[in-house]
Parts: sequence; C-alpha cells; structure tokens
Amino acid sequence: MGNTNKLLGAVLLGAAIGGALGVLFAPDKGSETRRKISEKGHDLSDAVKDKFSRIVDKFRKEVDAIKDQANDYAENGRSVVENLEKS
Repeated sequence: MGNTNKLLGAVLLGAAIGGALGVLFAPDKGSETRRKISEKGHDLSDAVKDKFSRIVDKFRKEVDAIKDQANDYAENGRSVVENLEKS
C-alpha cells in the first residue's frame, strides 16, 4: 500500500504542476489564468481529500477487524478457563 500511495501522490503532484504550467503559458488574460489555476487547485484538493478519506475508511475497517479478532481470542480464552475450572 505504501508504494501505491507514493505513486498516487506523485501522479497527483505531476498533474497539478502540469496543469498549472499549462494554464500559465496559455494565452489568456490574467484574471482568466488565475481562475483556471484556482479551479485546478480545487480539483487537486478534492482528489487529496478523497484519497485521504479512502485511507481512513480502510484503516477503520482494519482496526474493527483487529478488535473483532481480539474479542474472539478473549472469548476463546474464557471458554478454556471455564473448562479448566470445571475439570
């Protein structure tokens, strides 16, 4: 997952830089150029927020799975102790 995140981050950064350079060198008025840069910034921000949200969701699911497994182990441990006490 680490390499995937690095790759995605590099692609997003490259897209942002490429988009900004493309807008800066386009033959538009300054106000139009600033508007386009602002739009690209918002797009990049949305993409980063979306990726972060997906990472947080995945992390929460993994934590929940670990909690479930720990509860299963605890229940099994209780059963073993109860069986030993009955013996």
